[in-house]
Amino acid sequence: MNDIEKTAHELVDRVIENSRKRLIRDLKIQTEIEFDRPVSSVKDYDGLLSRETENYEIPNIEWLNIDDFTVEKGKEKISDFVKTWDYEKSWLYCIDFLREEEDKYSKKYRYQVRWSVPTRRKPIPRATACVYFTIDVSKIKPGVYPVDVYYVFETNKLVHKPGESRFRERWLKDIIESKIMMMEAVTF
Repeated sequence: MNDIEKTAHELVDRVIENSRKRLIRDLKIQTEIEFDRPVSSVKDYDGLLSRETENYEIPNIEWLNIDDFTVEKGKEKISDFVKTWDYEKSWLYCIDFLREEEDKYSKKYRYQVRWSVPTRRKPIPRATACVYFTIDVSKIKPGVYPVDVYYVFETNKLVHKPGESRFRERWLKDIIESKIMMMEAVTF
């Protein structure tokens, strides 16, 4: 195994261990004994999720109807939705329209929300984190129906739907931290 591969394995191991520790801390699990086995072996994910969202209302906005949708209005609605998230005010973001994809039954509009924490000393951040939004405009549903919206965080495969999952600022921090760790591990 070469040095880069070894460093990559160590990085992944550290990220997994840090995530496990944060999960235990964030969910206020009473004992770590419950997690002495891999998290993938935990049988009661619904129990974990209900502890996370207990007494917490997941914010959402009213999305556009199919007939009312435009690329600019989609960008504005994504901005309105992101403003409902709970994050420190030092975070800045910009929203860019990426592309339109058309298939037989719908048009998908892809957007990117790029997050960073610029500072006075480092106005250009070392790394950024992206959230990719897709607005799915059906060609077959009546025009009064709302568009479908979903989003994914960079480096993650989990698909989120507005109003169904709670945003965690930690997700953005983890993306940026892992990018910085990788940049420090690779020498040019």
